[in-house]
Amino acid sequence: MFVEEGHAVREGQVLARLDPTQPNAALAYAEAQLAAARKATAEDVARLHEAQATLARQQQLFGDRIIGRAELDAVEANVQALQARIAFATEQVSVADAQVQQRRADVADTVVRAPFSGIAVSRDAQPGEMISPVSAGGGFTRTGICTIVDMASLEIEVDVNEGFINRVREKQPVEAVLDAYPDWRIPAHVIAVVPTADRQKATVKVRIGFTRLDPRILPDMGVKVSFLGEAVADPARTDKPRIVMPKSAARADAGRTVVFVIHGAEVERRAVTLGAESGSQIEVLSGLADGERVVTDGPATLKDGDRISEA
Repeated sequence: MFVEEGHAVREGQVLARLDPTQPNAALAYAEAQLAAARKATAEDVARLHEAQATLARQQQLFGDRIIGRAELDAVEANVQALQARIAFATEQVSVADAQVQQRRADVADTVVRAPFSGIAVSRDAQPGEMISPVSAGGGFTRTGICTIVDMASLEIEVDVNEGFINRVREKQPVEAVLDAYPDWRIPAHVIAVVPTADRQKATVKVRIGFTRLDPRILPDMGVKVSFLGEAVADPARTDKPRIVMPKSAARADAGRTVVFVIHGAEVERRAVTLGAESGSQIEVLSGLADGERVVTDGPATLKDGDRISEA
């Protein structure tokens, strides 16, 4: 093993070497088979040359009417048989050569190299342990050398309730907050909405990318995200402050969204139009004025004109 946890590795770097005893033995056997096949072919070629010379002489004798047709046919058949045998032997040499190449690849595979540059986050094997690409060997067989993370490819995966997925779009701005750094708001954006839903959880997976990576962002960290609304396109509204209120103040009543505005000791029922959400807050597009106070925690039976007392 040539890697430790936390070490940076580069693409192609040797991470470990497997025991090459069996692959080397298999390679030596394949090379011996290839050498034998080549020698057998050379012997048949020599015999073919001899048979072709004999055929030439027999053809001369046949032309002089010294031998019969049967003797000539036998010599011709011997030449054809040797030619077929050489063709077969040539194919055997090709097969043996392919086996040698395969065994050489097996030997090369005993040197484990990093497939890409990154950081080794775990060392999963020790010298003397068994390694297998599958877990068929049980608990004593390892299925990997180490785990490498490409820190430049970190992204967030979140499950969004399918009832709200229509509000998520590609390249939408996102604000991420790591559980480890609750006061650090990280700018991000939607990479893609995976076009399938989880039937059990009624959610859709969304991939989110960081606008700028930071060494403090580590794999498998807990994170909360807020999907932000679109920027205001109307130049006349760019300097107008937005009015936001807690989402808990909004109530559904007869198909409309209403809030209860506090006027002294009484409340007034008022219909509102809501916009984009951001965390526990929601934008009010119409129905409220800046500075007005609303009820965020009241009974479900609250109605227009009820008197209230503040806790």
